[in-house]
Amino acid sequence: MRNIVIEKSDSLPIEEREVEIVERKGIGHPDTICDLVCESVSQALSQYYLKRFGFVLHHNLDKGLLVAGRSQPKFGGGKILEKIKIIVAGRATDRVGKIKIPVKKIAEKATRDCLEKIINSSKNLIKNFEIFIDYKPGAANLQEVFKRSKEVAIANDTSFGIGHGPYSKAEILTLKVANFLNSKNFLKKHPFFGTDIKVMTLRKKNEVILTIPAAYIDRYIKNAKDYFEKKEIVKKEIERYVKRISNFKRVKIEHNTLDNPNAQGEGEIYLTVLGLSAEHGDDGQVGRGNRVSGLITPCREMSLEAAAGKNINHPGKLYQILAHLIAQEIGKIRGVKECSVEILSQIGRPLDQPQVASVKVIAQNFDQIKDRIYKIVNEKFDKLQKIQSEIIKGRYSIC
Repeated sequence: MRNIVIEKSDSLPIEEREVEIVERKGIGHPDTICDLVCESVSQALSQYYLKRFGFVLHHNLDKGLLVAGRSQPKFGGGKILEKIKIIVAGRATDRVGKIKIPVKKIAEKATRDCLEKIINSSKNLIKNFEIFIDYKPGAANLQEVFKRSKEVAIANDTSFGIGHGPYSKAEILTLKVANFLNSKNFLKKHPFFGTDIKVMTLRKKNEVILTIPAAYIDRYIKNAKDYFEKKEIVKKEIERYVKRISNFKRVKIEHNTLDNPNAQGEGEIYLTVLGLSAEHGDDGQVGRGNRVSGLITPCREMSLEAAAGKNINHPGKLYQILAHLIAQEIGKIRGVKECSVEILSQIGRPLDQPQVASVKVIAQNFDQIKDRIYKIVNEKFDKLQKIQSEIIKGRYSIC
């Protein structure tokens, strides 16, 4: 029997609170770049391990750092003066018996492939990055690897994961607007728009303010007048999109509010060479960005541990994803206003036997749905290995 605890919560649902704050950092934000890169490296290495040995070997490449470069934006096209540094560090098994594993080569390729997807450009702008892979090697016994390949893994850390569900209206709006601005269609239509964006949502009762900073790419901007015209086009397009998807009483869009409205030169507006703040002064780090939910939600319970780059057997990653999946499924049950899921591991225990899986639910029909909730939690743990396999394939977003 798993230690599953389901209890009724008397908290005020987020939708009924007067104030709610939600944030999403876009794919070009320095913190998100670090998360995406480290997770790409972990997935690539896991896929190699799985194909070569039938088992994901131990690795944690979850220490990622972006050191900003220096740039000189200019109307019509500026230049990068100093490259952006991407550092991926941690531990990885690079030998099984006498078989050597090209960890560094796999990691470098995964990093380059990830960065090319992040930058909104047809040009080879990957040359403006320096990639450093620094890991401590580990080794595994070949017979031991094959012996363990079909077993449920043991928790290698005492850690926890937290999820919530369902998404609030403000959370859905934040996710949709950010993903809309980062979408291929939007970037193709507006090539001057960079991928480094942020959507910060403030809901006060039924009114919302969306503060949206976004980097513009200098080679598509003729002068300050052209910049402000393009900025107005973007703002109006956001307003049209929000009007189509939102049922809030009022949504106000604030876009690039630091701009000097009387600007004449490049230094008074949000102009960049690559569409990234990372090119000039904005550093990044794994774990400082979006949670597994895709959001930063200070008004909700959430884990502070970084999921990106950890191996699939690390509860700090696995339990965050699992808690999110459980919470979202419970959130679909009729009558559930809100739920939070907290899963705690204990080092040495099988991952499908958590120290506790705690579910707090806000629902008037709690007694009628309690057994169904228990079943959902149990079924997700029964499918743990399938979920791990899907993580390796990149099915679940971790940021």
